Amino acid sequence: MSMEPSTPWLPAPSPAPAHAADPAVAPASVAPPVPAHPPTASPPADNDQYGPPFEPRKPPTLKRLFGPVVAAIIAFLAKFKAVLLLLPKLKLLTTASTMLVSVAAYAWIWGWQFAAGFVGLLFIHEMGHVIQLRREGIKASAPMFIPFLGAIISAKTLGNNALAEARVGLAGPILGSIGSAACILIWHATGNDLWRALAFTGFFLNLFNLLPVVPLDGGRAMAAMAPWMWFAGFAGLVALALVFPNPVILIIVLFGGLETWRRWKLRRQGGEQQQAYYRVKPLDRVLVAAVYLSLIALLVVGMHSTHLQRTFS
Repeated sequence: MSMEPSTPWLPAPSPAPAHAADPAVAPASVAPPVPAHPPTASPPADNDQYGPPFEPRKPPTLKRLFGPVVAAIIAFLAKFKAVLLLLPKLKLLTTASTMLVSVAAYAWIWGWQFAAGFVGLLFIHEMGHVIQLRREGIKASAPMFIPFLGAIISAKTLGNNALAEARVGLAGPILGSIGSAACILIWHATGNDLWRALAFTGFFLNLFNLLPVVPLDGGRAMAAMAPWMWFAGFAGLVALALVFPNPVILIIVLFGGLETWRRWKLRRQGGEQQQAYYRVKPLDRVLVAAVYLSLIALLVVGMHSTHLQRTFS
């Protein structure tokens, strides 16, 4: 910020006359200069209508200290419209920041290279859901990552009916399986077993998500196939938690139990709206089942082909 030069306190002194510096000229022979405008008479000292001579005052201390700050705030507010235009990009910033946090968290366990690949596979899986939601005409948020719990997206609904919900649910494992298969190609091209391990992990994650229990992707597919399978899937999830107990599975069991009971209760209450939601044509039901079972088979084969025997040093 540039500052204007301040007004001088006193006028600059006039240059001395040339004869005053010449010692040969006598002072008596010098005639007094005649001013261009005769000076006005000074007012009497006892006249109150004339105040003291004007002297410029310094600006107040607060103004000198905070003047630049106020000017900066005004300039910012003048450009606030441009800031509002940038707000939609903050969602992408939030997605990127949660991805970095997740990479840092997983890097403590697996190292940063595997952690970055793992988060990338999660992103591909979630983008499958986002793409299908938008194809269904539903606005969906960008993926948000939660360390050690995966990633989530938010949408007002998963579709207008159970068939749309199944398409949204299966889109994640489909795109996620493609991303995992791409890791196999990179593994064969580079010979780096890191990509083999990433492919195996990606296949496992997508297979796990196909368990037929809500809120997992397999539970979404069951909404169009056989909603009663939610209970079978929940029983399998409980058995898995007993065999391999860990906090993540226990959290899924908790949310799965609550969501299964809520969905079943709503469905049992009946009503035309609920009946219309779960009304699926037999051919569509068969197609959903074919995609679901084919995915399971391909993921099992993918896990078998990329399984890497762990060695201990």
